[in-house]
Amino acid sequence: MMQISANRKPLEPLAILKSAVALLPPLLFLAVFSGMVSSRPAAAQARKFELSDVPKVVSVSDPQISPDGKSIVFVVSRPNVADDRNDRQLVLIDVATGAQRPLTYQRKGVGSPRWSPAGDRLAFEAVSGAGKDEHEQIFVLPMGGGEAIKITGAPNGIEQFAWRPDGEEIAFVTSDEAPNKKEIEKHNDAFEVGDNDYMATEAPTSSHIWLVSAQGGKARRLTSGAWSLPKSAPPSSPASPISWSQDGKWITFAKQSNPHYGNADEGTVQLLNVATGEIHKLTNHAKFEGFSDFSPDGSQIAYWYPRDGDPNNVNEIFVAPAAGGDGVDVTRAVDRNIARAIWMPGGKSLLIGAHDGATVSLWLQPLGSPAKRLALGDVVPSWGFWVDVSVANNGAIAFAGSTPDRPGEIYYMASPDAAPKRLTDLNHEIASLSLGKVEAIEWDGPNGFGENGILVYPPGFTKEKKYPLVLLIHGGPTAASVAAFSSLSQYIASHDYVVFSPNYRGSDNLGNVYQHAIFNDAGDGPGRDVMAGLAAVEKMGFVDASKIGVTGWSYGGYMTSWMIGHYQIWKAAVSGAAVNSLVHAYNLADFNVTLRYNVGTGPIGSGSPWTGNNMQAYREQSPITFAAQIKTPTLILSDTADVRVPITQSYEMYHALKDNGVTVKFYAYPVPGHFPGDPVRTMDVYRRWVDWLDQYLK
Repeated sequence: MMQISANRKPLEPLAILKSAVALLPPLLFLAVFSGMVSSRPAAAQARKFELSDVPKVVSVSDPQISPDGKSIVFVVSRPNVADDRNDRQLVLIDVATGAQRPLTYQRKGVGSPRWSPAGDRLAFEAVSGAGKDEHEQIFVLPMGGGEAIKITGAPNGIEQFAWRPDGEEIAFVTSDEAPNKKEIEKHNDAFEVGDNDYMATEAPTSSHIWLVSAQGGKARRLTSGAWSLPKSAPPSSPASPISWSQDGKWITFAKQSNPHYGNADEGTVQLLNVATGEIHKLTNHAKFEGFSDFSPDGSQIAYWYPRDGDPNNVNEIFVAPAAGGDGVDVTRAVDRNIARAIWMPGGKSLLIGAHDGATVSLWLQPLGSPAKRLALGDVVPSWGFWVDVSVANNGAIAFAGSTPDRPGEIYYMASPDAAPKRLTDLNHEIASLSLGKVEAIEWDGPNGFGENGILVYPPGFTKEKKYPLVLLIHGGPTAASVAAFSSLSQYIASHDYVVFSPNYRGSDNLGNVYQHAIFNDAGDGPGRDVMAGLAAVEKMGFVDASKIGVTGWSYGGYMTSWMIGHYQIWKAAVSGAAVNSLVHAYNLADFNVTLRYNVGTGPIGSGSPWTGNNMQAYREQSPITFAAQIKTPTLILSDTADVRVPITQSYEMYHALKDNGVTVKFYAYPVPGHFPGDPVRTMDVYRRWVDWLDQYLK
């Protein structure tokens, strides 16, 4: 579940999590492991994917196509094992020739490249300063030659920014300084707790919009108050971005009543008069809005809103007149959880993207007529609760994506009707390995659902042999498994396992009814879906039924804990950052009280565990309630400062299993975040994961 921030730095290549949710924090928890790569038949001499290959995977993200469509700038991230970090760089590629040119060198935290309207300059974020003064600031690079110039000095750093259409100024978002900053330095630092996570050490401050010349200079504050623009808390999609009207007179943005992440459900679309500072609301909706974007002529605004105002439903795109009103739902017929919407030139259609069956699809959505799915072949656009794509003024499209043969690369389409063209070859070394083949399968699930999932076969697979099976269950729960590259799945498959990633109710790839079906049914319904998928795989004849393991991270960890507490067929389990107690999640996680939309027997939004009879629903849907029934040898993994799924949940399960005589090991990583994304710890997670499986399934 989770929430949003637009110019957020891209997920690192080794972060196997898919970052978290859609419009608000709702749908329960977090990301997981994305789909797996399907591969071409490997040459006999090609070796398998090994642990040492994990840090060789190069990540590409945030491709920004130039206004004229002739070049693309994107972020390249390479794991640096020696220094245990991920090194990022901005690279420019010429569409016609494929020639590449690095634009930045040894800049820390570089990302969020954005072309000026004329295409003559490039703005980006990078870390500036040292120690407590180290923050992300905006730099502007002249594309005709010269050094990048730092144009901001925001004390708390930059959260997002957007060029004014005339190219003279840049609007940016930054958080306010604490009003009692001097007192805090004297240790008079007690703060009032609100709907914040349990790791908070100070009250959050509001984020507001400022304006600065593209040449640099003193910035001018445009908004102020106790309210705030939404903040990003990965794993999640970016924070709702600011957008300019074409005449440069207005900015549209999302506003919530305060900066607490637990109140992110209160987002509404607003319009700011840049000259006067006047702010007014666009629609009549009271909450759940975000991602507003002016049409090219400034007459309309597209924005995100959940179907029928229910955050358990799919996210849809509305288009409203800039003068005000709720507007029209233009994507209802697509019936997918839309995770991107970009205006096409001319303003008569939108490019939209979402999980779709066993892939990620892009559609051209005209205003007032049916959407047309783009023909992408076997290319799967990158997805992290936000489809990684951009559009040029001439209608050309650039996106990051993978194919059955390789991890992520940059792709280009001259028009929505053109075939995708791969422009980069950064992951050729991984593509040359003997990778596990992928197959999407379907089955008839409970409650009349048609369901699907992804199989990843070990290299050299033959149907005549019986194989141990490992379930790798996705999180989100909306982060459906699709046919996209995953280092973890390839590493597991390389140890001669078949890897099965079932999509269960709550997944966002099969329409609104399927996604909504997880409401107040967090474990039982999804568990039956998983078991139906497992039965379908066993019928294929190559599974050793005596050697089946179940694993997952985040909501995949929740499902792992749930499955071992309800079905006694597993020989091994790996439960990473698992949501074991919904009560803990409500009280301690960053999304905290927004869980009331997903659990409870009363009206939507009334599901606090502390009111009415809701506590029973929370307990019945918490895996920890069934810990005494667990017999499976279980490996527990977690980060000590994870605010998405507090480590308290892992401690509770660890003691429950240990005290009941179940074989259990618990390893904690002393880092913040929902997954230890640095190269060294990522490899350690992979190693422990597969070693545990080898111990009990071989």
